[in-house]
Amino acid sequence: MTTEPHLFSVSELTLRIKATLEGNFSDISLTGEVSNFKIHTSGHSYFTIKDDQAQISAVMWRSRVSQLQFTPENGMKVIARGKVSVYPVRGVYQIDVLSLHPAGIGELQAAFERLKNRLYDEGLFDERHKLPLPEYPLSVGVVTSATGAAIRDIVNVLSRRAPYLELILHPVLVQGPGAAAEIAGAIRTFNEYGKVDLLIVGRGGGSIEDLWAFNEEVVARAIHDSTIPVVSAVGHEVDYTIADFVADLRAPTPSAAAELAVKPREEIVENLANFYYTAKNIAESAVAAYRERISHYLKSYAFGLPAELVRQKSQQLDDLTGTISRIAGYRMSSEKQHLTAMRKRLENLDPRRILRRGFVIVSKDGRAVGRSREINAGDHFRLRFHDGTVPGIATDETRESE
Repeated sequence: MTTEPHLFSVSELTLRIKATLEGNFSDISLTGEVSNFKIHTSGHSYFTIKDDQAQISAVMWRSRVSQLQFTPENGMKVIARGKVSVYPVRGVYQIDVLSLHPAGIGELQAAFERLKNRLYDEGLFDERHKLPLPEYPLSVGVVTSATGAAIRDIVNVLSRRAPYLELILHPVLVQGPGAAAEIAGAIRTFNEYGKVDLLIVGRGGGSIEDLWAFNEEVVARAIHDSTIPVVSAVGHEVDYTIADFVADLRAPTPSAAAELAVKPREEIVENLANFYYTAKNIAESAVAAYRERISHYLKSYAFGLPAELVRQKSQQLDDLTGTISRIAGYRMSSEKQHLTAMRKRLENLDPRRILRRGFVIVSKDGRAVGRSREINAGDHFRLRFHDGTVPGIATDETRESE
């Protein structure tokens, strides 16, 4: 007698498989090559891990994606740590990735070269995008760890070379999960603030894993988009990062970045002294040249011409004044003689002189009478002599025939 197999529903079987797989593969590490990597709008990442014979779907939730120290790329060999999970809706199994790391130094270097080549092709390293460093910055922003050796080196150099400088630190993580996002955010914050003349972005030396935050695309684009000149100061002289290629100037160490950022106080003082003496010599030369030109103008015929014209006109004025004086004198003398003659004529015509010779003036009713017929008998009249008047009354005998 045969026993009928247990009849499962799809959901029941799937749940049995889910319990079996998730119970037996709850903490595993898996190595393989990344394929079809993409970040959903939700922030979760979906990709495939494969080798030459098999593949498995993988998911990494948003909270863990933000902790990545590198940007996974297709073809990169990685080590994924996580657990196997079953997605019942589709009936598929996948690995729920808790952490993801490149499979060795070689893979990090390969990722570095891939990103470097891609950003180079986009033009992020192009010299025409490089901003000149200000010659005399007054405020410098620093993006680095608040407790690392880098900030101590930078402070020591700047306090010695430029004690007048304002130094503003934006402390960030410089390695580990979230470091790249913090560095990029600090660069953007300084640009929004807009009151620093220069940025120093960096940290001390370390392994390629330690420096990896400065090889992230988000940091490279933040430096490229900065309107404030950026000096990269990552690691020691032999260490190069993507940030070094994008920055406006690469310094081999944080101390060297501080030295490149500002001129030493002695050099500034010397430059000011040279500027003073140069300006003084230029000013003195200009004054001497203008003095010579003025002296030349003073001796020139053209400059003396106005004074000569004034002298000539003054002499002409004297001549005209003399002429006018003579004409006026002649005219006054002539008029004086004329007045004298007229006065004598008037004196000769004066009635009083005639009266002294024995003549009288007869007047009636206040006016002179020139004919006898103008006086009738009984009229009152007056006789005016040179020494007085005599009244009289006309009678019939008074008038004599002419």
